[in-house]
Amino acid sequence: MKTIKFNFNNLKEKYKTPLYIYDENKIINNINMFKNNFKHEKINTKIIYASKAFLTKYMAKIIKEEELYLDCVSSGELYTAISAGFDPSKIFLHGNNKTKEELKEAFNYKVGTIVLDNLYEASMLLNIKDKGYKPNVMLRVNLSFQVDTHKYIKTSYEDSKFGVLINDETINVIKELSNDNTINFIGLHSHIGSQITDTNYFINHTKEMMKLYKMLKDKYNVNLKALNLGGGFGIKYLETDPFIDYSKLLNNMINTCYNLNKEYNLNIEDVMIEPGRSIVGNAGYTLYTINQIKKTPNTNYLFVDGSMNDNLRVALYEAKYDALIVDKENEPKKVNYKVAGKACESGDILIENIKLPKANINDLLLVINTGAYHYSMASNYNRLLIPAVVFIKDNKDKLVVRRQTLKDLIKYDM
Repeated sequence: MKTIKFNFNNLKEKYKTPLYIYDENKIINNINMFKNNFKHEKINTKIIYASKAFLTKYMAKIIKEEELYLDCVSSGELYTAISAGFDPSKIFLHGNNKTKEELKEAFNYKVGTIVLDNLYEASMLLNIKDKGYKPNVMLRVNLSFQVDTHKYIKTSYEDSKFGVLINDETINVIKELSNDNTINFIGLHSHIGSQITDTNYFINHTKEMMKLYKMLKDKYNVNLKALNLGGGFGIKYLETDPFIDYSKLLNNMINTCYNLNKEYNLNIEDVMIEPGRSIVGNAGYTLYTINQIKKTPNTNYLFVDGSMNDNLRVALYEAKYDALIVDKENEPKKVNYKVAGKACESGDILIENIKLPKANINDLLLVINTGAYHYSMASNYNRLLIPAVVFIKDNKDKLVVRRQTLKDLIKYDM
């Protein structure tokens, strides 16, 4: 594990712990990796940041400055982006189970693209008319494409809550959308799951989508101009996780699209992907203070001042993390610990088993690669406070989200 160079003692003194910390330079480097490798001379590409991984007004500002598009899945994400001054024409409204009110919000904001998740949403959309706005529209399809990832983050299987299977009913709706002159129906979206580390899945998924476009053109004379291949690009959470050469993968994906577009005589002009975790995941850290140390017959517990409230992924997905004790990075790792939090739950375990140097009360524990889905999923269970969020760029720290206060907890109580 590489030594992290922030002054964590100063950060604790200034912002308290637990504390979410982001390396802004690393976020920008990750964005540039996608921009530099997912491109082609003869086909347009769009990189759409999946904001559910992590979104604040400041993060929306970075995405705007780096000229990416933005994927929003709720009124809240949409409102955050608009409040940050993000160009609505570069927003993709996603999400399943959209309400009529959310679709109307998309019209009011003049969101650039609406991604319909099912056929009911398609019928709702076609009943909303706005002479001053003609949105781009895509339909999410489900190829029943199996991948090796946790069952809660698989999204492409026969009974998935997401997308529509390809059958006669779906094809009839695709034709109806294509022929409706109140919208611009541009293409299909498909997403196969999250935290996928086998790059073959992405290439095979790309090929299957191109075959689908060929079938629609040859059999039904439906010529689609845009293809959205979703996201799901995994990251290395542990040193033992496989290395993923995303520069090679991204080149292969777009070249596969271009070559099959030409071979199948298709008319695809735009190809899109939706990275989220792979942009912010390895740029984020969570800093805790060790409050207590407890020894049971079989376990050495480190009790930290955080909990499953600020990292739900372990309880939800059995996610695994690396960590270090600040200022003890070079000391020998001699003790096996279980890192537990303050929530009144047996399942409030942040790291099941990790070997660290001998810990002391008041040591700082830094958990690595917590940039995605931590702040986004944070809660007030047990009426615990949600930590502050700090960005660091060129050794200067900036408060992006203030730490909750006890008054915040009762703000909406009547």
